[in-house]
Formats: sequence, C-alpha cells, structure tokens
Amino acid sequence: MIEAVQEWLRAVVVTALLLSVVQTLLPEGNVRRIASFSGGLILMLVLLRPLLGTDLSALELDLAPYREAIEERQAELEAESDQELEQLIAERTGAYILEEAARLGMQIQVRVETAPGDDGMPVPVRVEITGAYSAQLSEWIARELGIPGEEQVWHEENLED
Repeated sequence: MIEAVQEWLRAVVVTALLLSVVQTLLPEGNVRRIASFSGGLILMLVLLRPLLGTDLSALELDLAPYREAIEERQAELEAESDQELEQLIAERTGAYILEEAARLGMQIQVRVETAPGDDGMPVPVRVEITGAYSAQLSEWIARELGIPGEEQVWHEENLED
C-alpha cells in the first residue's frame, strides 16, 4: 500500500516538473496557452489515476441494518398513531355521551373502550357509565353509537357530592 502511494506521488511530481519545464521553454502566445491547458489535463489525469483504476464493483454497501431500523421505527410510529387515534375516538365519544346526558338533565361520568372495526379503524364498542341508570340514555347510546345494552355497564352512584 505504501509503495503504491509512493509511486503515485513520484508520478505526480515528475509530471509537474516536466510540465513546468515545457511551459518555460515555450514562447508566449497561443501555443503556450494550449500547452498549459493540455498540461493541466495531463496533471489532473495523473492525480486521479488511483481513482480511475479503482474497481467499484468490489464496493459493497450493507444497508440491511438501516432498512431494519427504519422498518422498526415505522412500526413504532404506526402503533403510537393507532393508540392516539383510539384515545381520541374514546374521548370524543365520551364527550358526545356527556352532552346527551346533560341535555337529559343527568350528571354522569363516562369511560369508553374502543376496538378495531372491520376496516381497522377504532370504533367504540363498550361504555362504562357512573351515575343513575337512564333507559332513555341507554337507548340513545345503542341507537346513535351502535353500542348495545349488554356492552353498557352502569355503576349507579350519586355523583352530586
């Protein structure tokens, strides 16, 4: 390896010396400018010779670990997104039930559970309500939200403390 570097340096130095001698001997004018330009190209080729002779087919990039890390991170982000969506749907559904309960003059607390629907999107499937039972609210939940009576859990407690 060291010998190859020494050989390359010798070639660069010899080429540079020869080009400066030729440029010094040439008269001013177009011939000298053409020789300077040609000499610069020759010197550039000598400088780049190690790169030009490199076999790039032997260069192998192992991108598999990066690909795996990207796939893992994408899965994590999808799981976080799904969890946030489930939480948002549960909160909004609970707020919707609370609005209807307030309209009926009731004071309750609500906890909504979601599960993936047929299309994979989370849908409300179960509700726990703390407060006095109301058949009217229970029917409204079944009709409007599609949560049947058997998935409605009522904890009858007095919330007016």
